Amino acid sequence: MPSLPAHDLQDAEASPRAGLAPKNKAARAAQNHEPISALLVAPTLDIGAADAGVVALVRILARTGHRVTVVARAGRLVPELTGAGGEFIARNMESKNPLAIASNALALMRIARQRNCVLIHAHGRAAAWSAYLAARLAGVPFVTSWYKGFREQNIFKRYYNGIMARGARVSAASEQIAQLIHDRYGTPWEHIAVVPASIDLEAFDPANVSQERVDAVRHVWGVTPETKIILIVGRILRRKGHHVAVRAVQRLKNAGLKNFLCVFVGEDRGRTHYTGELWDLVLTTGTVDVIRMAAPVIDMPAAFAAASVVVSAAIQPEGVQRTLLEAQAMARPVIVSDLAAGPEVVLTPPAVPDNRITGLRFPAGDDSGLAAALLRLFAMPEPTRRALGARGREWVLNHFNAATIAEQTLRFYSEVAALSRRRDKIGAI
Repeated sequence: MPSLPAHDLQDAEASPRAGLAPKNKAARAAQNHEPISALLVAPTLDIGAADAGVVALVRILARTGHRVTVVARAGRLVPELTGAGGEFIARNMESKNPLAIASNALALMRIARQRNCVLIHAHGRAAAWSAYLAARLAGVPFVTSWYKGFREQNIFKRYYNGIMARGARVSAASEQIAQLIHDRYGTPWEHIAVVPASIDLEAFDPANVSQERVDAVRHVWGVTPETKIILIVGRILRRKGHHVAVRAVQRLKNAGLKNFLCVFVGEDRGRTHYTGELWDLVLTTGTVDVIRMAAPVIDMPAAFAAASVVVSAAIQPEGVQRTLLEAQAMARPVIVSDLAAGPEVVLTPPAVPDNRITGLRFPAGDDSGLAAALLRLFAMPEPTRRALGARGREWVLNHFNAATIAEQTLRFYSEVAALSRRRDKIGAI
C-alpha cells in the first residue's frame, strides 16, 4: 500500500480503504444500521490502547441502539464501560494456557448464544484464541481489532500472533497497521477496515485548561515555567523506546542544551527487567539530572499543556497512539519515530511541505536522529512552534472527531452483521 501523497493528506476522508466519511453523519448512520447484539472480548479493562478502544467502541455502539457484552479481566475502566451502556462479565482472558483458552472458549460460546450475539470481536491475542474457537462453535463471524504491531521473534510467535489476522473482518487502528497485516499475513485489503481512535476534543482543548492546572503539574515535576519539557507518555516497555530517548537526552546535554527535562509518564507493571535496565542506562549516561520518571498523571490535558514537545520513540509499529492525538489536540508539537505513527496521524516532511507539518520524524532506534529533531524544534522561533502545534490541533479536529470515527465504526459493524445474516440464510436453506 503506497503512502499518501502530500496533496492527498488533507483530503484523506475520501480514501475508501481508510473509510473516513464526511463529518456530521453519525446521526444518519445510527438510523441506517439495524441494532445487533455483539460480544467483545479483551484481556483486561485497565490501561492500554485495546482497553480504551473497547470502552470507546461500547460507547459508540450503545448510543446507536446496539447491545454490547464485554468479557475481560476487571480493571479501572469497568465503571466507564458500564456507564457507557455496556454489560460487563469478569473473566480471566489473559491466560495462554491451552486448557484455560478452551475453557474460556466454551464460556464465550454460551454467552454468545444466550444473548443472540451476531459476532464475537477480539481485542487481544490470548483473548482472540478463545474468541475464535467460540465463534466457530457458535456459528457467528469472528472479527479482530489491531491497535499495534507485534514482534515475531520465531515461527511459534508468528503463529500465536496470526490469530489476529484470522478475522472475517479485521479493524486496524491506522494505515500503517493495515499495511503490516496485509504484508505479513496476506490478508486481503477488502477484509481490512481502518478505524482510528477518537478522543475527547473538549477535554483535550487548550482553551479549557487553566494555568493553575498547568502550574500544578509543573510543581509536581519540580520545574520552573521556563524549563523546556520533553514529555514521553506510555507504559515503561522496551517497544516504546525509552532507552532511545535516554541516549538522545545524553546527546542534548553534551551539545550544551540548557534548562530542559525529559519526563517519562507511564506505568511499570513489573513484568520485565526493562525499568531496571533503563535506570542503569540513565546512571551510566549521566542524565539523572535531566530525566524524571513520573507516576501516571491524572490530569493529562494539563500535562500536555505543560510540555514543550511530546515524543514517541517506539521501535516497533504502534498504530494510532491515543497520546499522540491528544498531544496534537492540545496544540503540542510532536516528534515520532517512523514506527510510532504513520503519515495519517502526524504530518511530517517530506510527505508534506514545512508549512503544513504538525511534527518531526526520525528513524526508529536512531538516538542521534531524535536528538537532531529535538534541537531543530527548540531552534525554531516561538511563533513557528506555535503554528506547528495549531496545525496539529486542526488536523485532529478534522480527522479524529467522534462523529467521523462513529460513522466508520458503524459501517464496519454493519458489514460484519451482514456476513452473519448471510450465514443464517445459508444455514436455513
